[in-house]
Amino acid sequence: LLERGVAPEQIVAAAAQEDAELIGLSILSGAHLPICRRVIELLHERGMSSVRVFVGGIIPGQDITELKRMGVDEVFLPGASTVDVIKAIERTVASPA
Repeated sequence: LLERGVAPEQIVAAAAQEDAELIGLSILSGAHLPICRRVIELLHERGMSSVRVFVGGIIPGQDITELKRMGVDEVFLPGASTVDVIKAIERTVASPA
């Protein structure tokens, strides 16, 4: 979505409207740190801290720790299997935030 000009504000607004439990972001631009940071900030500002955040894309290994520290629940790198993503979603949604 972000590659198509969808801003973090629009993502969080859509999640609020749909009462989402999880937001999945696919980021190929290399801007995963500032984008995820802003999405998580907005979730907190809107009282939506329980919404979980997944991110996938071309993400350097050293950034995974920072993404997790800021509140990203799962990080998927290129080649991640759909089965692994589904299992992670089921596991994450089933556990308390």
